[in-house]
Amino acid sequence: MLQPGLMMDRPLLISDIIEHAAAQYGDVDVVSRETHGPLFRYNYARCARRARQLANALAGLGLKPGSAVGSIAWNNHRHLEAYFAVSGSGMVMHTCNPRLAPPQLIYVINHAEDEVVLFDATFAPLVKGIAEHCPRVRHWVCLADAENTPAIEGVANVVAYEDLIAPQPDSFDWPVFDERTGAALCYTSGTTGHPKGVLYSHRAIVLNAMAGTVPHVIGLSPSETVLPVVPMFHINAWCIPYAAPMVGARLVLPGPRLDGAGLHGLLESEKVTVSAGVPTIWLGLMQYVEQNGLRFTTMRRTIVGGTAMPAALIARFAEGYDVEVRHGWGMTETTAVATFGALTPADREKPAAEQHAVVARQGKSLYGVDIKVVDEQGNTLPRDGVSQGELMVRGHWIVDRYYKAESSALRDGWFPTGDIATIEPGGRMQIRDRTKDVIKSGGEWISSIDLENAALGHPAVAMAAVVGIKHPKWDERPLLILVRKPGQALEKDQILAFLSERVAKWWVPDDVVFVDSLPVGGTGKVQKTPLREQYGNLFR
Repeated sequence: MLQPGLMMDRPLLISDIIEHAAAQYGDVDVVSRETHGPLFRYNYARCARRARQLANALAGLGLKPGSAVGSIAWNNHRHLEAYFAVSGSGMVMHTCNPRLAPPQLIYVINHAEDEVVLFDATFAPLVKGIAEHCPRVRHWVCLADAENTPAIEGVANVVAYEDLIAPQPDSFDWPVFDERTGAALCYTSGTTGHPKGVLYSHRAIVLNAMAGTVPHVIGLSPSETVLPVVPMFHINAWCIPYAAPMVGARLVLPGPRLDGAGLHGLLESEKVTVSAGVPTIWLGLMQYVEQNGLRFTTMRRTIVGGTAMPAALIARFAEGYDVEVRHGWGMTETTAVATFGALTPADREKPAAEQHAVVARQGKSLYGVDIKVVDEQGNTLPRDGVSQGELMVRGHWIVDRYYKAESSALRDGWFPTGDIATIEPGGRMQIRDRTKDVIKSGGEWISSIDLENAALGHPAVAMAAVVGIKHPKWDERPLLILVRKPGQALEKDQILAFLSERVAKWWVPDDVVFVDSLPVGGTGKVQKTPLREQYGNLFR
């Protein structure tokens, strides 16, 4: 007969994170850029007190455990307080992506049944346009003081955040409940059909945040200052707002200023050592730094996810600025990070170019997550670094079913990601494409991601997208769509010659289109559907 363990049984709850931070790291800074411009400074002790005030205020508005509170907001200190006040009270923190089309935003607010929506003043025009279509929302709370809360014509029950919490006591008895209780809700970007909700449990978020703090992942500690550029409305900002207070890392929140000048200024003035964001952010920052002859004096590493970061950009950070890039992979359905790439001692013995190629892969699964790749019949493929199939994932913080769905999203206990990947014998995984983006030409597969990364290796290329276009002979052929760097001259024959030296001959695109910009979605990824629609008849 199995013997039970004789240990305390305490649930993993988000409220414990902020109370731990207040007790052990109460004097550690939190720096936040206000929506109207200036920097706001306080510490984890004050953050905890204000979170308790907000918890009292929400209860005063009549919200109960299980109620949903939406947010349409940037990364700032009031949004951080809501992360803890809402979930800690047993309510659900629903972070809304403001980059969704208004009909989709209306859909997710109504589907989540938000009763209160917190918003930054930036998004007042958006609130004005959607409020009448969100009948369940009883209060709209602007994350500002009264002076910086705009009047919104036609929208009732708008209140300034500071006015809401000011009369409330800063003591609150956080309830204790099952750690599997819903804590936060995030919706997919909804590229096809309605967005789908993923309801994270307290257990999933706490475990993921703990996993992210370990040295070979994000590596947070009291000696680090972290600036999450990844939005708090996108997969919980990769759980950094939970992980930083958990270990006493100094936290810098950039607000709405995500341009190169704004980010570089904040990185330097606040002596940031670690940052995190999607490749499009780092591409813009790198261009700004290079054009202005600037350096990074304290930033030692940056965490990248959301989409593949090309080896050429990794090399520019590492060789030009001594900044280590760490590549991770996750999705809305995995709470945050599920796999992570860091160089091993053996990797560091390799030539620089080989090291950058290793970093460009999505890495090994974290403890608590299992991965495999399968063929179209569901058979598990070998971990040989060559066999590619759909990536499947399971673990402690992986979705089981979508919010309000009647059936599980799993296939034989595994979640099908829709990514095409390979796994090496040592366990390192590389995303090759999305199932919808991989190009099948003459019965053979072409990776749009590998082609894009090869094109981005050209010094005149700023952004690149590759899409499969219907072809009368080969089924599909790749089309390369490029944005040139400012002031750079690049023609079709030049880029095709460049690619012909780096990829298989039959991979070389049939044509190249130069554009001023590429369509980018709410999570910073290039949107390929409109590109296919625009150029779909090019090869016919």
